[in-house]
Amino acid sequence: QSQLVQSGGGLVQPGGSLTLSCAASGFSFQYFVIAWFRQAPGKEREGISCISPSGGFTNYRDSVKGRFAVSRDNAKSSVTLQMSSLEPEDTAVYYCAAGQHGRTEGCFYYGMDYWGKGTLVNVSS
Repeated sequence: QSQLVQSGGGLVQPGGSLTLSCAASGFSFQYFVIAWFRQAPGKEREGISCISPSGGFTNYRDSVKGRFAVSRDNAKSSVTLQMSSLEPEDTAVYYCAAGQHGRTEGCFYYGMDYWGKGTLVNVSS
């Protein structure tokens, strides 16, 4: 069974840091783009970061650029999203997703094949 299992998340104060992890199983992880999405209450889901199959290319939404960092370990089939300088506006359910890619570089936020179940990040004092 192909799946993405998320961990991390929770309550953090503004200005704090949090790390989300996503562990893959059941598919050839090294051929897949991994993207992170979030959905805040009352808002549409948005893509915030993605990483290429090789890990050599990353992309960030402007609102998180410089504060979030995505990395992957293909040997462990896992991806990490490190979040710092968190703001109340970052409060959302965060999802990781995997999409098969025919190249080692580049990443995208569409046509994802597998999704994690989501984890809540609540930035509040």
